[in-house]
Amino acid sequence: MAIEKNKAVDVISYQLFKSSSSVAANYRAVCRGKSDSDFLNKLKIVDEEADESLFWLEFIKELDIVCDKIELEKLIKEADELVAIFSAAIRTIKNRN
Repeated sequence: MAIEKNKAVDVISYQLFKSSSSVAANYRAVCRGKSDSDFLNKLKIVDEEADESLFWLEFIKELDIVCDKIELEKLIKEADELVAIFSAAIRTIKNRN
C-alpha cells in the first residue's frame, strides 16, 4: 500500500505495523493455548489488536493519505471481517463455559 511520507504518517504507519504484527504473533500463541482460559485470554488480545489495526486503517482513510483507495478498502473490509471472526469466537467460548 503506497502511502505519503512525512513524520505524522510515519507514526501512524508504525502504529499500524505494531498492531497488525501483534495480531499475527498473538494468534500463533492462541494456537498453542495450554488451557481454555489461556486460549480465551490470548484470543482477546488478538481481537483487541485486530480492532486497533482496523482503527488505524480507518484513520488512514479519513486522512486521505493513501494513493490506492481500492486496496485500502479491501484491507479495511478484511480487517473488519477478522475482528468479527475473533469476536464471535470469543462469544462462542464464553457461552460454552
